[in-house]
Amino acid sequence: MKKLINGVESVEEQMILGLVKSAPQKLKKLEEGNVVVRAQKKEGKVALVSGGGSGHEPAHGGFVGEGMLDAAVAGAVFTSPTPDKILAGIQAVSTDKGVLCIVKNYTGDVMNFEMAIDMAKDEDIEADYVVVNDDVAVKDSLYTTGRRGVAGTVLVHKIAGAKAEAGASLAEVKAVAEKVIANVRTMGMAISPCTVPAAGKPGFELAEDEVEIGIGIHGEPGTTREKLGTADETAKKLLDKILADIDYKGQEVVVLVNGMGATPLMELYIINNFVQDYLKAQGVKVYDTMVGNYMTSIEMAGFSLTLLRLDDEMKALYDAPADTLALKR
Repeated sequence: MKKLINGVESVEEQMILGLVKSAPQKLKKLEEGNVVVRAQKKEGKVALVSGGGSGHEPAHGGFVGEGMLDAAVAGAVFTSPTPDKILAGIQAVSTDKGVLCIVKNYTGDVMNFEMAIDMAKDEDIEADYVVVNDDVAVKDSLYTTGRRGVAGTVLVHKIAGAKAEAGASLAEVKAVAEKVIANVRTMGMAISPCTVPAAGKPGFELAEDEVEIGIGIHGEPGTTREKLGTADETAKKLLDKILADIDYKGQEVVVLVNGMGATPLMELYIINNFVQDYLKAQGVKVYDTMVGNYMTSIEMAGFSLTLLRLDDEMKALYDAPADTLALKR
């Protein structure tokens, strides 16, 4: 294993400390675990809390700030944060308008967030949650019942965050988050695996000419292993799976070309060049495009494609201001 770390045991905490020290005017870390919150708590709005295992940076701490999350709770690499740490995040940002937790559909995350919400309710904190399940690669996986939650989660953060920032009620913010979830789909691939620091070796092995199609974001292998094709062929394969799941024809969409951590922007833009032309040929109207690292898998090389079908409400909320380390509008 060849990584720029000081010790396996300190990876997550030092990462969070470094994140917060990069913007101390905007972020702070709680004493109780690796929980990032806004430096200045904002009252009078529904507070949004998300999180999960570390290793997906900039998700989720990078999306804490104006117009998006109020708190992000980080567990060990690819490991759900414990309920008490999630509760600490909820307690720190809760307001009289309540708390909505945005949870990716992984069994550990869902279970621990549910426990934390129950604990919060015992303290008379109004709290609720939504589960993101945008990955079309699988119906179930080793880690989930139902589809996994992957990069589409970032768009839930953006749109629900804007709704909360506008002063909507907890029920209204939850409703728009669920609308995004119903309209967002993602699929990913990898050309090389990642190495979890505590494991010290790659999660799987690939020959020089092989790729994994349909990966998750926790180093798990994909649904199929194939010979490496061109960028266009690979992007088409992912897009066809997404387009078969929702009727996007004639609709306006947000496109997210998401790097998995070790793929250069040059290659992501090559992918996007095909995506734009292919969607146009399929009768899909691209409203906006995001290209970059948003939901990574440590140093895995590869990418995922996400499409979000918009309506007027989601479009306005997508365009609303946001000021976080990883996304500004």
